[in-house]
Order: sequence, then C-alpha cells, then structure tokens
Amino acid sequence: MGQRDTNVKVPLISKIAYGMGDVGCNFSWMFVGNFLMIFYTDVFGIGMGAVAALMLFSRFWDAINDPVIGALSDKTHTRWGRYRPWLLIAAPLTALVLIMTFWAHPDWSDTAKIVYMAVTYCILVLGYTCVNIPYGTLCGAMTQNIEERAKINTFRSVSAMIAIGVINIITVPLISALGGGNDQRGYLLIAVIYGCIFAACHIFCFAKTKEVVEIPQKQKLSLKTQLAAALKNKPYMIAVAGQLLFGLTLYGRNADALYYFTYVEGDAALFSTYSMVIIIPSVIGAALFPAVFRLTGNKGRAASIFALLTGVSMFAMYFFTASDTPAAFYLFSALAQFFFSGFNTAIYAVIPDCVEYGEWKTGLRNDGFQYAFISLGNKVGMAIGTALLAAVLEMCGYVANQQQNPAVLSVIRHAFTTVPGILWIATAAVLLFYKLNKKTYNKIVAEIQERRSADAK
Repeated sequence: MGQRDTNVKVPLISKIAYGMGDVGCNFSWMFVGNFLMIFYTDVFGIGMGAVAALMLFSRFWDAINDPVIGALSDKTHTRWGRYRPWLLIAAPLTALVLIMTFWAHPDWSDTAKIVYMAVTYCILVLGYTCVNIPYGTLCGAMTQNIEERAKINTFRSVSAMIAIGVINIITVPLISALGGGNDQRGYLLIAVIYGCIFAACHIFCFAKTKEVVEIPQKQKLSLKTQLAAALKNKPYMIAVAGQLLFGLTLYGRNADALYYFTYVEGDAALFSTYSMVIIIPSVIGAALFPAVFRLTGNKGRAASIFALLTGVSMFAMYFFTASDTPAAFYLFSALAQFFFSGFNTAIYAVIPDCVEYGEWKTGLRNDGFQYAFISLGNKVGMAIGTALLAAVLEMCGYVANQQQNPAVLSVIRHAFTTVPGILWIATAAVLLFYKLNKKTYNKIVAEIQERRSADAK
C-alpha cells in the first residue's frame, strides 16, 4: 500500500472552518474565564475563598481527564477521522452544561451553592476538554506542511481575537439588556446564546475539515510510555512551560479585568470601551505572525518576541488610567493586545511541530496526548492565576458590590498591569530556548516519511 501524501495544501474553506472552531471555544471558555468569577461572587453570592478553592481543585480534575481524553482521541478510529467526531458529539452536550453553570441560585444555602458550583463547573471542564483537545490536535492532522500549519493557526488566532473582542464588547451591555436590571436572568440568557454559538461553530468545523495524518496502526501505547516519550521531547517541554505561564498570565488578568473597570475605574461600562479599542489591533497582530515567522524561521523565537513586547506594554499601562489619561491608557492597551495576539498565534503554532519532533526522536506519535498536556499546562496556569487573585482579594478584604478598600484596589490594579507585564517577560525568556526552526523541521518530516515508506514495504 502506498504512502499517503500528508504534506498537503489545505483548502480555504477548511482553514475558515478550523478558525470558526476557536470562535466557538471562546464563546464558551473566554466567557467563562472573563465573567464566571465575578458571576460567582457578585451574582450567585459565593465567597471568594470557595471560588479560589474550586479553581485549584478543578485542576486536579483536569490532571486526570486531560491526558485520558487525549489518549482516547488518539485511539478513536471512524470514517470521519480521530478528532472530528468529538466535535460533533461533545460540543452540543457541553453547550447544555455551560447554560447550567450560569444558572444562579442566590437564595440557596451556602453549602448548596458551593456544591452546585463545584458539580457544574467540573462537568463543564470535562466537556470543554472533550471538545478542545481534539479540536486543537486536529490542526496537526490536517497537514504536515509547516507553512500551511502556520496559516491554519493564523486563521484560528484571527478568528479567536475577533470572537474575544465581540464577547468583551457585547457581554456587559447584554447582561443589562437581556436581564432588564436582573443580572441573574441576563447571565443565563447570554449562556443560552453563547452555548448555541459554541455548538454551531464546532459542527461547522467538523463538516468542513479533513484529517490526512494518521497514527501508525500498529502503535499501541500506555499512558506511562507516552509520558516518558513526551519528557524526551525538549521543544515540547518548552512549549508546555510556555503554556503554563501563558495560562497563569492571561486568565488571571482576564478574571481581574471586570473588577478593574468596576472598582478601580469606577465604571463597568468602560470594559466595553476598552474591548472596542483593542479589537482591531488584536486582529492585525494575529495576522502578523506568518511574517514574523518568515523573518525568524523559528515559531518559538517569534512567540518570545511577541511576549516580551506584550509585557513591556502592560507594565506601562500601570502609569495611566482610562478615566484620567485615556489616550495613553488606550494606546498601551492597544499595543499590548497587538503583541499578545501575535503571541497567541505563535504559541499554538508550535504544538503540531513538536509532535513531529517527538515522532522523529522517539518513534512514537501521540498527537492528542501531547495536546492534552499542553492544554493541562494552560489550565494549571489558569487555575493558579484565578485562585491567587481570589485568595489575595479575600485576604485584603474584598466585599462584593461595595466600595473597596485601598489594599483591594491596589491588588486589582497591579493584577491588570504590572504583574502580567512581569510574567509576559518571563514567558519570553523561557521561549528563547525553543530551537526547532523551519530548516530542522523540514529535515525531520522528510526523515519520518522515509521511515514510513520503508515500513510500508
């Protein structure tokens, strides 16, 4: 049997469809990341301590289900491929859980609230894992062409930035409009709308994409064997470290954003203004990645450059406010988002290339498993970032829907500017060690194809 050509050009409709998958992901997960914490504390009436504990506990849950789902997706064999069927089945079910998660019950007892929060959130995390890991892995299965993968991830990142911008612009006004002054009702109706978008985008992605890269049929791997192989993959471990810092920085700041505009700036509506200012820079920054990659020839190096400039821009934001110095505040906000979007494209573009390096280095191919640990690194960072924010705010005396004391205000302001600025610079330093460049990658893919051709004879 002849060797299947996997170094293929991907049709435009497939690139668009893949990008739409991340539109769906963000209408779920970014909505959760940006709004769930303040929903829990200010609408559901759950204490900061309980929210912090849940964020940490859920990562232990992720540590179990992420690699399991990754391994299961690798072992899935259908006429539609390994990863696409998961989008078709898991996305609609996860949409239902998203709605349940934002169904507040403020009149319940504290114990009942915490139990409901923990159960719905943990099921939501599992459902999202069942969608996002196969979705993220799908890019590497669509082609082995490094340039095409860069283009696919650019479509993904541009689509994601547009979705994030839209979510951040419309969500706060929609809470008011749909709720008619009742935030409980507003959040629930938004969850219904966003859940439908989440499901529809992934069904479209399923329908218009195709898998061409396959795992060798004879390969049967235990979780222990796959973990050992991953640890030998240096570019991959650097990518995992980058994702952990990425999650810590991004989600901690995102969870803080609405608190910042509500309590530091004194006007929650400014969050929508801020989001409108940064949406165009975010799209342009995401689209810039292929050009920077061509200049550097190294996706990790490109990500490092973007991370450094993101950090510098965020650090500068501390010295300005939207209310007193709006021009400078929004200028650095736009620059930070511009560079962040380039980073977001680059960091996800390195993952499928690490899979090829791992197969070349160890002889084992486990796309889904490797993406699962990338996802776990991101989620662990997210948990630490949001849990630390919640814990520090509670320690400093945060009281929901009240004027905050100076210590709380200081924490909220630093969490939006200087702290993520420093962490972005640290991320840049880590990614400088990523050495898998374009020339080396192409040699690796050629050797893998030669091995497979020899095995097929």
